[in-house]
Amino acid sequence: MAKINGYSREEAESFVKYICQGKGQGKTLTRIFEEYAAATHRAKGSVRNYYYALLKSTDNAEVREILKGTSLRAEDVRPFTDEETDKILREILRQKSKGVSVRRAVLNLADGDDKLMLRYQNKYRNVMSKQPERIERLMKECGLDSSDGGRQALEDKINSLYDRLNSSLKDEVKRLTALVKKLTDENSLLKLQVKNLQS
Repeated sequence: MAKINGYSREEAESFVKYICQGKGQGKTLTRIFEEYAAATHRAKGSVRNYYYALLKSTDNAEVREILKGTSLRAEDVRPFTDEETDKILREILRQKSKGVSVRRAVLNLADGDDKLMLRYQNKYRNVMSKQPERIERLMKECGLDSSDGGRQALEDKINSLYDRLNSSLKDEVKRLTALVKKLTDENSLLKLQVKNLQS
Protein backbone atom coordinates (compact mmCIF):
# COMPACT_ATOMS: atom_id res chain seq x y z
CA MET A 1 0.00 0.00 0.00
CA ALA A 2 1.34 3.43 -0.92
CA LYS A 3 1.73 5.67 2.09
CA ILE A 4 -1.16 8.01 2.83
CA ASN A 5 -0.15 11.12 4.74
CA GLY A 6 3.09 9.38 5.69
CA TYR A 7 1.59 6.21 7.25
CA SER A 8 2.88 2.72 6.36
CA ARG A 9 0.56 -0.30 6.23
CA GLU A 10 1.62 -1.34 9.74
CA GLU A 11 0.87 2.15 11.05
CA ALA A 12 -2.47 2.16 9.22
CA GLU A 13 -3.45 -1.17 10.83
CA SER A 14 -2.36 0.05 14.25
CA PHE A 15 -4.26 3.31 13.73
CA VAL A 16 -7.49 1.55 12.70
CA LYS A 17 -7.21 -0.74 15.74
CA TYR A 18 -6.69 2.30 18.00
CA ILE A 19 -9.74 4.05 16.53
CA CYS A 20 -11.94 0.96 16.94
CA GLN A 21 -10.82 0.45 20.56
CA GLY A 22 -11.45 4.10 21.37
CA LYS A 23 -14.91 4.04 19.82
CA GLY A 24 -15.62 0.81 21.69
CA GLN A 25 -14.83 2.68 24.93
CA GLY A 26 -17.33 5.39 23.97
CA LYS A 27 -14.74 8.03 23.14
CA THR A 28 -15.48 10.71 20.56
CA LEU A 29 -13.40 10.83 17.39
CA THR A 30 -12.05 14.21 18.47
CA ARG A 31 -10.73 12.73 21.73
CA ILE A 32 -9.31 9.68 19.93
CA PHE A 33 -7.50 11.93 17.44
CA GLU A 34 -6.07 14.01 20.30
CA GLU A 35 -4.86 10.96 22.21
CA TYR A 36 -3.40 9.27 19.15
CA ALA A 37 -1.65 12.50 18.15
CA ALA A 38 -0.13 12.82 21.63
CA ALA A 39 0.95 9.16 21.67
CA THR A 40 2.58 9.30 18.22
CA HIS A 41 3.87 12.89 18.30
CA ARG A 42 1.77 13.84 15.30
CA ALA A 43 -0.40 16.91 14.83
CA LYS A 44 -4.04 16.36 15.72
CA GLY A 45 -5.13 17.86 12.38
CA SER A 46 -2.82 15.49 10.53
CA VAL A 47 -4.30 12.48 12.36
CA ARG A 48 -7.85 13.64 11.57
CA ASN A 49 -6.98 14.24 7.90
CA TYR A 50 -5.38 10.81 7.67
CA TYR A 51 -8.46 9.15 9.12
CA TYR A 52 -10.73 10.66 6.46
CA ALA A 53 -8.19 10.07 3.67
CA LEU A 54 -8.02 6.40 4.67
CA LEU A 55 -11.80 6.00 4.76
CA LYS A 56 -12.09 7.59 1.32
CA SER A 57 -9.50 5.18 -0.14
CA THR A 58 -11.74 2.12 -0.18
CA ASP A 59 -11.07 1.62 -3.88
CA ASN A 60 -7.67 0.34 -2.70
CA ALA A 61 -7.72 -3.42 -1.94
CA GLU A 62 -5.21 -3.10 0.94
CA VAL A 63 -7.26 -0.35 2.56
CA ARG A 64 -10.41 -2.48 2.24
CA GLU A 65 -8.54 -5.33 3.90
CA ILE A 66 -7.39 -3.09 6.77
CA LEU A 67 -10.94 -1.80 7.31
CA LYS A 68 -12.55 -5.26 6.96
CA GLY A 69 -14.60 -6.19 10.01
CA THR A 70 -14.72 -2.62 11.33
CA SER A 71 -17.70 -0.32 11.23
CA LEU A 72 -15.57 2.61 10.11
CA ARG A 73 -17.17 4.37 7.15
CA ALA A 74 -16.69 7.75 5.55
CA GLU A 75 -19.85 9.81 5.67
CA ASP A 76 -21.13 11.46 2.53
CA VAL A 77 -20.55 15.18 2.95
CA ARG A 78 -23.25 17.45 1.57
CA PRO A 79 -21.67 20.47 -0.12
CA PHE A 80 -22.58 23.95 1.14
CA THR A 81 -25.16 25.84 -0.91
CA ASP A 82 -24.23 29.31 -2.17
CA GLU A 83 -26.46 30.83 0.53
CA GLU A 84 -24.81 28.76 3.26
CA THR A 85 -21.36 29.63 1.92
CA ASP A 86 -22.13 33.36 1.94
CA LYS A 87 -23.55 33.14 5.48
CA ILE A 88 -20.42 31.31 6.71
CA LEU A 89 -18.09 33.75 4.97
CA ARG A 90 -19.95 36.81 6.29
CA GLU A 91 -19.63 35.57 9.87
CA ILE A 92 -15.92 34.76 9.46
CA LEU A 93 -15.31 38.20 7.93
CA ARG A 94 -17.24 39.95 10.74
CA GLN A 95 -15.19 38.17 13.37
CA LYS A 96 -11.96 38.86 11.49
CA SER A 97 -12.81 42.57 11.40
CA LYS A 98 -12.88 42.45 15.24
CA GLY A 99 -9.35 41.04 15.35
CA VAL A 100 -10.33 37.36 15.66
CA SER A 101 -8.16 34.91 13.71
CA VAL A 102 -9.76 32.81 10.96
CA ARG A 103 -9.01 29.68 12.97
CA ARG A 104 -10.77 31.06 16.06
CA ALA A 105 -13.66 32.38 13.93
CA VAL A 106 -14.34 28.99 12.32
CA LEU A 107 -14.02 27.28 15.71
CA ASN A 108 -16.61 29.69 17.16
CA LEU A 109 -18.85 29.18 14.14
CA ALA A 110 -18.59 25.37 14.32
CA ASP A 111 -19.35 25.41 18.05
CA GLY A 112 -16.38 23.14 18.81
CA ASP A 113 -17.17 20.56 16.09
CA ASP A 114 -13.72 19.77 14.64
CA LYS A 115 -15.02 18.27 11.42
CA LEU A 116 -17.32 21.20 10.73
CA MET A 117 -14.57 23.65 11.69
CA LEU A 118 -12.28 22.05 9.11
CA ARG A 119 -14.98 22.29 6.45
CA TYR A 120 -15.57 25.99 7.23
CA GLN A 121 -11.85 26.71 7.19
CA ASN A 122 -11.33 24.89 3.89
CA LYS A 123 -14.32 26.69 2.34
CA TYR A 124 -12.97 30.07 3.44
CA ARG A 125 -9.48 29.38 2.08
CA ASN A 126 -10.86 27.97 -1.14
CA VAL A 127 -13.02 31.04 -1.79
CA MET A 128 -10.17 33.37 -0.78
CA SER A 129 -7.84 31.82 -3.35
CA LYS A 130 -10.33 31.17 -6.18
CA GLN A 131 -12.99 33.86 -5.71
CA PRO A 132 -11.43 36.92 -4.05
CA GLU A 133 -14.10 39.10 -5.69
CA ARG A 134 -16.75 37.21 -3.72
CA ILE A 135 -14.94 38.03 -0.49
CA GLU A 136 -14.77 41.70 -1.48
CA ARG A 137 -18.51 41.73 -2.31
CA LEU A 138 -19.38 40.16 1.05
CA MET A 139 -17.14 42.59 2.91
CA LYS A 140 -18.92 45.51 1.26
CA GLU A 141 -22.31 43.97 2.10
CA CYS A 142 -21.20 43.74 5.74
CA GLY A 143 -19.90 47.33 5.70
CA LEU A 144 -16.31 46.20 6.19
CA ASP A 145 -13.24 47.79 4.63
CA SER A 146 -12.08 45.50 1.84
CA SER A 147 -8.98 47.53 1.04
CA ASP A 148 -5.62 47.08 2.67
CA GLY A 149 -6.06 50.59 4.03
CA GLY A 150 -8.02 49.24 6.98
CA ARG A 151 -5.18 46.93 7.89
CA GLN A 152 -2.63 49.71 7.39
CA ALA A 153 -4.62 52.06 9.62
CA LEU A 154 -4.70 49.39 12.34
CA GLU A 155 -0.94 48.79 11.99
CA ASP A 156 -0.33 52.56 12.22
CA LYS A 157 -2.38 52.74 15.42
CA ILE A 158 -0.47 49.79 16.90
CA ASN A 159 2.88 51.34 15.95
CA SER A 160 1.85 54.70 17.43
CA LEU A 161 0.74 53.02 20.66
CA TYR A 162 4.02 51.10 20.81
CA ASP A 163 6.02 54.31 20.35
CA ARG A 164 4.07 56.04 23.12
CA LEU A 165 4.50 53.08 25.47
CA ASN A 166 8.19 52.84 24.64
CA SER A 167 8.70 56.54 25.33
CA SER A 168 6.71 56.30 28.56
CA LEU A 169 8.73 53.28 29.68
CA LYS A 170 12.02 55.06 28.97
CA ASP A 171 10.87 58.01 31.12
CA GLU A 172 9.80 55.63 33.88
CA VAL A 173 13.17 53.83 33.77
CA LYS A 174 14.99 57.17 34.10
CA ARG A 175 12.78 58.17 37.04
CA LEU A 176 13.27 54.82 38.80
CA THR A 177 17.03 54.87 38.17
CA ALA A 178 17.25 58.33 39.76
CA LEU A 179 15.10 57.16 42.69
CA VAL A 180 17.30 54.08 43.24
CA LYS A 181 20.41 56.29 43.21
CA LYS A 182 18.82 58.70 45.71
CA LEU A 183 17.75 55.84 48.01
CA THR A 184 21.19 54.22 47.75
CA ASP A 185 22.85 57.53 48.72
CA GLU A 186 20.42 57.99 51.64
CA ASN A 187 21.06 54.42 52.77
CA SER A 188 24.82 54.99 52.72
CA LEU A 189 24.38 58.22 54.68
CA LEU A 190 22.20 56.48 57.30
CA LYS A 191 24.75 53.67 57.70
CA LEU A 192 27.47 56.27 58.24
CA GLN A 193 25.35 58.10 60.83
CA VAL A 194 24.62 54.81 62.69
CA LYS A 195 28.32 53.94 62.64
CA ASN A 196 29.21 57.38 64.03
CA LEU A 197 26.63 57.03 66.81
CA GLN A 198 28.03 53.64 67.79
CA SER A 199 31.62 54.85 68.04
